[in-house]
Amino acid sequence: MEYRRLGKTEEQVSILGFGASPMGDVFEVSDEQDGIRGVHYALDHGVNFFDVAPFYGLTLAETRLGKALEGKRDQIFLATKCGRYGLQDFDFSYDRILKSIDESLLRLKTDRVDLIQLHDIEFVEKSQVLNEAIPAIHKIIESGKARFWGITGLSVRYLAEIARQTNPDTVLSWAHYNLLEDEINTELVPLSKKMGFGLMNAAPLLQRILSDQPLPAWHRSPQPVKDTQPKLLALCNSYGVKLSDVALRFAMDHPDIATTIIGMCDLATVTQNISVLDFRIPSGLLEEIEILVAPVKNQMWFEGREENNL
Repeated sequence: MEYRRLGKTEEQVSILGFGASPMGDVFEVSDEQDGIRGVHYALDHGVNFFDVAPFYGLTLAETRLGKALEGKRDQIFLATKCGRYGLQDFDFSYDRILKSIDESLLRLKTDRVDLIQLHDIEFVEKSQVLNEAIPAIHKIIESGKARFWGITGLSVRYLAEIARQTNPDTVLSWAHYNLLEDEINTELVPLSKKMGFGLMNAAPLLQRILSDQPLPAWHRSPQPVKDTQPKLLALCNSYGVKLSDVALRFAMDHPDIATTIIGMCDLATVTQNISVLDFRIPSGLLEEIEILVAPVKNQMWFEGREENNL
């Protein structure tokens, strides 16, 4: 396993991050015991960064991860989130943020997390983020219930804007660095170097487009982007490799991203993702992929309030 410094936290985190959202059955129903075995396999092979949220499975993912980490909490860097509790359930008020961390700690069976993050900040008014959520986050840090804090979201420009105003320890950008998207490089990479926050990338498979798995019905990518999946699968097959392995290796190879968070829970998927640590992309394949995806590169959808996506 390779480790990188998570910005100003000075913590060393595994370049492969365990995204626990599938433990909450967000893609399909999973087996709890298989998920626990997957967590233990990841730990045994050097994964030390685990990311979860109350939103994933409506608290199910936190509950299952808490069970899996019993007796192993001190081996990892544990991150959770607050502010988002359902598909359209957002509450970034001061009191709710303070209540949220206590609820998460109970589910995770611990007295503190390493990182507490404001979840999908683009969905609420900026004034509430700045005037209620951020003060509550600082109160949590003062209480010792979390060591560091960060922000997460889809819009790289809005993440950068809020980061400039609030100076977080970390920024988690999702779906903006993969074989089809590279907008994380426009503002967040240079800003992370300037400000010192730890930069994290999630969804390197772009919610399964960059894999051989069927796309979920709720996938919001434009149809032309979705249509690249079979073409990419055929191209990778011609090289004798798996599309998901190529996509994950590509994402982890970004030198300025501390950890690449990929959703996983079952032992088979965890084992496959761990194996990518020893995988190298065949010569010439990335060049062919670049040509293939050029017509749909960076065709991202938008989420949240319109004023936060300008």
